[in-house]
Amino acid sequence: MTVIVRFAPSPTGHLHIGNLRTALFNWLFAEKNSGRFVLRFDDTDAERSRREFADMIETDLAWIGIAPHAVIRQSERLDHYAAAAARLKQAGLLYPCYETPDELDRKRKRLAARNLPPVYGREALRLSNAEKQVFEAEGRRPHWRFLLPNFASDPHAPQRTDIHWDDLIRGPQTVDLGSLSDPVLMRGDGSYLYTLPSIVDDGETGVTHVIRGDDHVTNTGVQIAIFRALGLDAPVFGHHNLLTAIGGEGLSKRTGALSLKSLRESGCEPMAVASLAVLVGLSGSIEPMSDLAALAERLRFEDVSPSASKFDPGELDRLNGEIVHALPYAGVAERLAAMGVPDERGEMFWQAVRGNCAKLADAAEWARIVFGDLADKPDLSGDDQAFVEAARELLPEGAFGPETWRAWTGRVKEATGRKGKPLFMPLRLALTGLDHGPELAALLPLIGRERTIARLS
Repeated sequence: MTVIVRFAPSPTGHLHIGNLRTALFNWLFAEKNSGRFVLRFDDTDAERSRREFADMIETDLAWIGIAPHAVIRQSERLDHYAAAAARLKQAGLLYPCYETPDELDRKRKRLAARNLPPVYGREALRLSNAEKQVFEAEGRRPHWRFLLPNFASDPHAPQRTDIHWDDLIRGPQTVDLGSLSDPVLMRGDGSYLYTLPSIVDDGETGVTHVIRGDDHVTNTGVQIAIFRALGLDAPVFGHHNLLTAIGGEGLSKRTGALSLKSLRESGCEPMAVASLAVLVGLSGSIEPMSDLAALAERLRFEDVSPSASKFDPGELDRLNGEIVHALPYAGVAERLAAMGVPDERGEMFWQAVRGNCAKLADAAEWARIVFGDLADKPDLSGDDQAFVEAARELLPEGAFGPETWRAWTGRVKEATGRKGKPLFMPLRLALTGLDHGPELAALLPLIGRERTIARLS
């Protein structure tokens, strides 16, 4: 059996880090099992789905390194869902209901007042054809519910009906269909909710494993029942814990919280984002993985925590910094060239500044400082200004090299009596305009004699 998984976002907004967690759990599982990863756009909601969001989702996944083996759009498969709905109607398993949202809300409130669970009572099954015609004449259009197999002979006498499955992540699971309402599969306007198209696509495209967030656990029992009603083989289900923001609130495509687009534009490295998306909430340390293959080796479903995990932006900054500090020059050469770093000085520059870059984009500021003009002259005290000018006169002759800084500051120390911070800080301020940064021994040869003399003047 070839493993086939799917990632099924609705193209109604930007992917966030929680969506990426699900995508990566599926992608990495498929990679470890030489399987296939299907990207399926659940875009049957014509009002909210946008092609530009679908395109952005593909861009986001490509940035991380995920390349789908196939792309499916539900909006192009509506005839398949209509055929499945017709089969369920013919079997008496999909029935019309005429209650308005207000009427359903009042029913739920009455049940709650009696301390009863808010389970739909299947009142629509009692309607006669004449009563249905009256509703139709009033302009009501029915929504359609799936009749759960949770009764012996009388649908108005539901009984405990357990659906069992061995969850890929959570282990043995049970859902009692007798405690649930018949799910709505079709709206009054004829459009489909998530459930029916998803089941039809999973069945018809041969999906073998559905790996998704644990907010779908309760839905799984219902979906297994619908798979069976349609004569389709149910896949293996796996439910992972969800990610929340650091304050505990949920993530949303609509708000753009922690969207991949914003993380990418802020200069995050894709493997920093991928590493944290997968490893947060797993046992073991959270460390930056070199690539997706290494991340796949770290992902063990038995290590996934059963409780929600919080996404800490500070942790992302740490991982990103570690990745940037370890990047070889060959991996950043093109991006440094785009920042104006001369090719012949590129490797020396990167070795000098990478330890001071939390993000690769930070190197652009150091390129400006090293190879350009300082935006503002540092404000030095009278004594420090005189010290800097004296230091200028003590610069060694010839081209600057790795030993120039040591030789120069040795001369300055001997001539002025300064040492430690009083010696080094005025020189750093004069040469870079900042009171922190890379080792000046590495920067001085890059700044060069001409710029050094100008800055010390």
